[in-house]
Amino acid sequence: MNKDHYYMKMALDLAASAKGRTNPNPVVGAILVKDGVIVGSGLHRKAGEPHAEVHAFRMAGEHAEGATLYVTLEPCSHFGKTPPCANLVKESKVARVVVAVQDPNPQVAGRGIGILREAGIEVEVGVLEKEARLLNERFVHNMVNRTPFVISKVAMTLDGKIAAYNGHSKWITGEESRHNVHLLRNEVDAILVGIGTVKADDPMLTTRLETGGKNPIRIVLDTTLRMPMEAKITDCSEAKTWIVTAEENDVAEKIKALEEKGVEFIYVPVTDSGLDLSVLMNKLYEKGVTDLLVEGGSEINGSFLRAGLINKFSIYVAPKILGGRDSLTPFTGDNVESMDEALDVTIHSVENFGEDLLITAYPKYKDN
Repeated sequence: MNKDHYYMKMALDLAASAKGRTNPNPVVGAILVKDGVIVGSGLHRKAGEPHAEVHAFRMAGEHAEGATLYVTLEPCSHFGKTPPCANLVKESKVARVVVAVQDPNPQVAGRGIGILREAGIEVEVGVLEKEARLLNERFVHNMVNRTPFVISKVAMTLDGKIAAYNGHSKWITGEESRHNVHLLRNEVDAILVGIGTVKADDPMLTTRLETGGKNPIRIVLDTTLRMPMEAKITDCSEAKTWIVTAEENDVAEKIKALEEKGVEFIYVPVTDSGLDLSVLMNKLYEKGVTDLLVEGGSEINGSFLRAGLINKFSIYVAPKILGGRDSLTPFTGDNVESMDEALDVTIHSVENFGEDLLITAYPKYKDN
């Protein structure tokens, strides 16, 4: 590993430690190196707080002059909640800047790099670019599509079953996998399930980690408003709950009762295949949801799959064979006639969690 890769890897590791805390901003890490010694480091900890470069320069002080700055994302060039970092870097008298990836934000898009080069600073772009894009996949998607980044999480047996014919599914995977799911919940803005999951399992959908963790917004698709008033998810003392229902629903008394418990409602049109998920994605993004973990059953999973809205698959596979003609599978929907209609995916990684496997994959939509 050459020195640029070495220090950029450190910056990426720094950035990764803030995942789930900077939304809607990206995660960013910065390292300042002078004469082979790290003189400053920093990360963007939370939206609205100083950026990674600010922390690194504060630590380095006068030692920043003549140093090399390694930063995982192009320094910003626009005024937001904080001043532009490109100007700070320009005035710091660093000799060289190494950037992992250009900012996909149209407000930046190379302008920060241009400011530095115009100031006579040597700038190199593209060091560990693939890793940097993957780390900020949510932010990159947001900037390009203006919709939430959707992760489909599935727990299934080795023969592809998520529940017995009667819906019983506790527990498919082991404790290590379930702990990892809570780490994932800790990073996202919102979790989505269907009303069927609520009625069958009565889940809380909170993050249960030893250190507490962040409770994402809980979103329930409930076209005809079948939500039980006593469901655990209607208790909004620990986390927000949003119910997505049909625009023409006429159950004012129940809506009022749920609103009194703190539940919020999102109304979307109904199509032949159910609630219009594309409209929902736009509304969620307008409400500040930048990433969404879909933990629904086979019907919800199938709806997101058919709509082409899944951006990433996180599939936990347990070493169990369930069998059964009517056992439930991860994705339902209309029958297909040939393998030509299958969605191709790219398998990114396979990890062990106890005896289970976690397969991370990305869809290859034909229009991409």
